[in-house]
Amino acid sequence: MGYFVTVEPGVKLYVEDINPAGSKTIVFLHGWPLSHDQFEYQFDVLPGMGYRCIGIDWRGFGKSDRPYDGYNLERLADDIRAVVTALQLKDFVLGGHSTGGAIAIKYVVRYNGGGVSKLVLIDAAAPRGFTEENAAQLLKQTLNDRANMMLGVTNIFFFRYITKPFSDWFNQMGMEAAGWSTAAVIIMLRDFDLTSDLTRIQLPTLIVHGIHDQVIPFRQAEEMHRIIPHSRLVPFIYSGHGSFYDERDKFNQLMQEFIGAATG
Repeated sequence: MGYFVTVEPGVKLYVEDINPAGSKTIVFLHGWPLSHDQFEYQFDVLPGMGYRCIGIDWRGFGKSDRPYDGYNLERLADDIRAVVTALQLKDFVLGGHSTGGAIAIKYVVRYNGGGVSKLVLIDAAAPRGFTEENAAQLLKQTLNDRANMMLGVTNIFFFRYITKPFSDWFNQMGMEAAGWSTAAVIIMLRDFDLTSDLTRIQLPTLIVHGIHDQVIPFRQAEEMHRIIPHSRLVPFIYSGHGSFYDERDKFNQLMQEFIGAATG
């Protein structure tokens, strides 16, 4: 089921809550400039394994409200905290893809765990996001031809072949975001550095990263693994930036193994 949660006056986030009766909860944070829908092929499978799966659209993206401001890691982490509090979530697994991984890191550090029992970083944009050069190019494209920018992102996102209908669906997902939020997060990705935050993570952490990632290079996953105390790095050798789809069967099985068995 889907519903909206107020995170500050005038701003509501869309939440997709699948199998609320599941014995263990996984909260998914999508990547830029997508929505919770990117995890369709997890939501199709993991609830059947007994998990409660929650997808949250950040402000400005997907079905959530689209205010003009608030696009920094601290505010985005605070938004997640508001949802966690409203849903009274405890002892849950937090999984973040790409920029969602950066938000997940900021959340667990800012809130001293914040009820998270295990952390999953999926092709995460950490310790850093975009280079100044890449950010400048993406920002120019976003402000002049956002549809073409999104097509370019799709073209380098996956390692395995995707069909044209899948590509069209993926592009449309990115276009659901506001143009201003898409641009603001590019600037955020250009400017942050989470190196010091990584040293403060004390949770069991699974790092999943495609070795062919053209968005966030695999070397950054290796750097995270060196810095995060209790981390495990699993390279996905047939994946690009979309390991959750490129090797979805392996990904879903790995999630089950890392989180622990749940009764269906």
